[in-house]
Amino acid sequence: MIPTFNNIHNRFKLNGTHYNFEDLKEVAYSLVKEGQPFEKEIGQFLLDWQDQNDFIIVKTSGSTGQPKAIKINKQAMVHSAIATGDFFSLEPGNTALLCLPANYIAGKMMLVRALILGLEIEVIEPKTNPIFDNEVHYDFCAMIPIQVQKAIQRLDHINTLIIGGASVNYQLKEKLQNLKVNAYETYGMTETITHIAVKKLNNFNADNDCSTVETSYFETLPNIKISQNKSQCLVIDAPNILEETIETNDVVKLHSATTFEWLGRKDNVINSGGVKLFPEQIETKLHSQIASRFFISKENNDKFGEQVILVVEDKDFNLKPSDLKGLSKLEEPKNIYTIDKFIETSSGKVNRGKTLQLFQK
Repeated sequence: MIPTFNNIHNRFKLNGTHYNFEDLKEVAYSLVKEGQPFEKEIGQFLLDWQDQNDFIIVKTSGSTGQPKAIKINKQAMVHSAIATGDFFSLEPGNTALLCLPANYIAGKMMLVRALILGLEIEVIEPKTNPIFDNEVHYDFCAMIPIQVQKAIQRLDHINTLIIGGASVNYQLKEKLQNLKVNAYETYGMTETITHIAVKKLNNFNADNDCSTVETSYFETLPNIKISQNKSQCLVIDAPNILEETIETNDVVKLHSATTFEWLGRKDNVINSGGVKLFPEQIETKLHSQIASRFFISKENNDKFGEQVILVVEDKDFNLKPSDLKGLSKLEEPKNIYTIDKFIETSSGKVNRGKTLQLFQK
């Protein structure tokens, strides 16, 4: 029998205390009235979850456009929580750590998973350097890459860690290889109620998996169907979560009915002399060579139509294009631009478009 959003699992605990539906309302009111700012956000979500509506309003991150508010069906969130629980074999009584803000979908879904799956969830302030009890073991946690970077020495206290909100760079993947934590990069968006697929990042041999971090692909969660449109962009069919299929702007290569390789954003593609170049693929080749934040973009070229450029968040960056290794002639940046500080979205992601406007006027 599928759980419904207006019921709470009898094994659910919040910060060590079990609450039923009515008790949780009182806790939510208390958090909104007397809690710290991050606790107020948790309290408000719990009140929204328990109101008479069958939907909640969620803000998108604004990473691929203007942030907006959208309606998400509560029962669809339940199905998403169940899919995650099934994929990672989460069981009632498992422990979870919430270190993401509850005003975005990732933080909300950590709470929903606890409510529906019967997890014992501990809540801490959502800082870039999350402070959690080193003596406590957590079965499940979600973080953004900067949090993983800051907490890298303490991650062995977590069994399963999902990482989302931004891509996981080369340096961070390397640091994860010698850790006990089972780390996964997620693929998804607010509209798909967080992730619909995950990619394993470490501990391949431990699971008798012959893959490596270089050959690991995104694998879909249960009841998710994927295909491609004419532009080779990913199409997602998830009837339990989505009212209709979603055609993304993410160009992918399908490897099976349930696995895919992400190549890059369609709107970021650089057409240089008739050859399509994906900035994200070039960036992957450069992550081990550039310590500062950077991204690949494009500018007009009279001969080739468009050409590759490199933008680095470091005014003292002094490498020349010829110093960069592993790139084809077309992939090699024709110009390198440096800047003191990237412009970011409200959720902390690099806003490539607005950053480019700073020197392309």
